[in-house]
Amino acid sequence: MVIVVGSGAGGAAAARYLAEAGCDVLIIERGPALSGKDAGSSYANVDAGVRLMRTFCLGGTTMVSGGNALRCLEDELLDCGIDLSSHFAAIEKELAVAPLPDHLIGEGTRRLITAAEKSGYPVHPMPKFINPDLCCMDGRCAFGCPSDARWSALRFLRQAEADGAVIRTGTVVDDVILSHGEAAGVRSGSKVFRDDMIILAAGALETPRLLQNLSLPTTPLFADTFVSIGGLLSGIGMNMDVPMGAYIPFEGGILLPHYSRTLQALLGNKGFEAGQQDIIGMMVKIRDDDCGSVGSEIRKDVTVQDAERLIQGSAYAASILTNAGADPASLVSAPLRGSHPCGTARIGISVDTELQTAVPGLYVTDASVLPKAPGAPPILTILALARHAAEKMVT
Repeated sequence: MVIVVGSGAGGAAAARYLAEAGCDVLIIERGPALSGKDAGSSYANVDAGVRLMRTFCLGGTTMVSGGNALRCLEDELLDCGIDLSSHFAAIEKELAVAPLPDHLIGEGTRRLITAAEKSGYPVHPMPKFINPDLCCMDGRCAFGCPSDARWSALRFLRQAEADGAVIRTGTVVDDVILSHGEAAGVRSGSKVFRDDMIILAAGALETPRLLQNLSLPTTPLFADTFVSIGGLLSGIGMNMDVPMGAYIPFEGGILLPHYSRTLQALLGNKGFEAGQQDIIGMMVKIRDDDCGSVGSEIRKDVTVQDAERLIQGSAYAASILTNAGADPASLVSAPLRGSHPCGTARIGISVDTELQTAVPGLYVTDASVLPKAPGAPPILTILALARHAAEKMVT
């Protein structure tokens, strides 16, 4: 049997492919099983200087993602000795990855695309794993998908179950058990689950703690720190747009069309009365420095270089927003957040190119293994890495 700790992108993918190959798989998840429409209740964010976003539920943060499917860090991983090209292609085909059709591009997003292109910015359609025939265009992808139009890890988990995998929710793994220096199981309170192959996929804020308990090396934290910026544009209705329908790369990261609820109160504080339908916004997401740490406390700071990247990206976003019709006097920015905690068990330090640690039989398949901050949504890359690792485990 293989024990998989965590059921987000990396855990679900590893479980699915191993079960498909005939392995007995036990998936252990600390959170509950929730429907798509209720997934927003699973947020368990951490105030760590930068507010770090995560969820505790079956399916992990795939339950509240924007459905974005970029090939992040493909070249960087190739430099590490991992060629994911075939895995990317297979997953893109299975998930029917494609840009949104024109009728799902909302007016706010369309205006931002037009304004950016007129200003000479390179605008690209965002590849998505969203079924356009099911999309309800409620603009609430980050709080769960009530129509199941967006792919989530639940689909891989159900496929794993169909191949015999067992899922156990509401179970927190406290420690990995070793026997003669090799993986032998996990402990949850007084319960012990035994097997000689353990996959840690509990997320970049929990996986390193389990490694530290074994005195294994861990690495500093990235988080793809971002800021939401927006302003007043009456009746634009961007709150109903499918989020992030396009992306604009810049030197320090990426700009994305993005509506955030937090902007409404900030506009009010500035003296602008705005309903949710009156706000147009963008996200500035950077490839941040690895100045975070996970231990008894979690910390994520902002370096001078990070601040410069955020300032540069925010200036670009403000220009695009103004050219799209936002009142320049109304522009506000939300507190810093980090939507992609990663890098705390990096390839080449904590794991090898097969994602195995120095402990035989102990693997990591979540965002912890990423060698650099992606500066963009990493779900597709995590899926590809987990598929790569599962293939190596089987062979």
